[in-house]
Amino acid sequence: MHAEQLRMLAQTRARNPQAVADAAAKRQRRPWIGPSGRLLLIAADHTARGILRAGRQPMAMANRADLLDRILVALSRPGVDGILGTADIVEDLLLLDALDDKLVLGSMNRAGLAGSVFEIDDRFTGYSTRAIADARLDGGKMLLRIDPMDPATADALEACATAISQLAERQLVAVVEPFMARREKDRLINDLSPDAVIRSAVIASGLGATSAYSWLKIPVVDDMDRVAEAFTLPALLLGGDVHDQPDEVFGRWQHALTLPNVLGLVVGRNLLYPPDDDVAAAVDTAVRMVGKPAVSPALTALHGIEDSSR
Repeated sequence: MHAEQLRMLAQTRARNPQAVADAAAKRQRRPWIGPSGRLLLIAADHTARGILRAGRQPMAMANRADLLDRILVALSRPGVDGILGTADIVEDLLLLDALDDKLVLGSMNRAGLAGSVFEIDDRFTGYSTRAIADARLDGGKMLLRIDPMDPATADALEACATAISQLAERQLVAVVEPFMARREKDRLINDLSPDAVIRSAVIASGLGATSAYSWLKIPVVDDMDRVAEAFTLPALLLGGDVHDQPDEVFGRWQHALTLPNVLGLVVGRNLLYPPDDDVAAAVDTAVRMVGKPAVSPALTALHGIEDSSR
């Protein structure tokens, strides 16, 4: 990001806010699923929930210019299908003319701020269904934490079900990211055991008046074969926080991507803030695993990833 670009973003927002809607109206769209039947999306909605950490850097995402720079690099790599973000990120990218022929998912509920006492009460403070449709986005994503001991879970379930139904009425995709959760020492903890992930996935699968446009966004956990047997909805794998051993993460993704209803990745920090800080290389590795067009054979060998195109 150059200083002129940052100045342009601020000046455009200040002097011509209508430019955001104009950029959304002229964005060139693409089909949801391309010829490969696989998707790789960049996740960029963490900051709206107060999450700035990436790996060992507690304030990594606090520099918006640096974050946008990394997103722009990721979106420029062949095989990357699009972005999942909140309105502030999506609109910056629209003004930077970076979203033509890319899928754009709007992040809908961000009120469950990380570490807050009201985290489970994750109200829809981001995109609404109407805003997603008006901005010509391709769908919406919602986070769903399910704590059987917290009464606020009922409202969260109802809100997600309503959003799924409303998106489906407009033939827009709903991507649901469910977790079973519990309070431990005043902290909300996601249960990543296979049984808990299965339970969250089957609950999410049944939300809404129709599941015709519903997708799941699920973590990679042990016993993924059994997890994937629990639902017939198409699923995308989430990335989570940056791991010190990316090869281990890539290996777990690679196995999960062989499962018939796992159709791709939605990854943020693991690709935008890799341990070696080489965003392009990390993204190219993910592209290869998802089954996208070939990238450097040297990169494939580096991460021990089999070239399935041979």
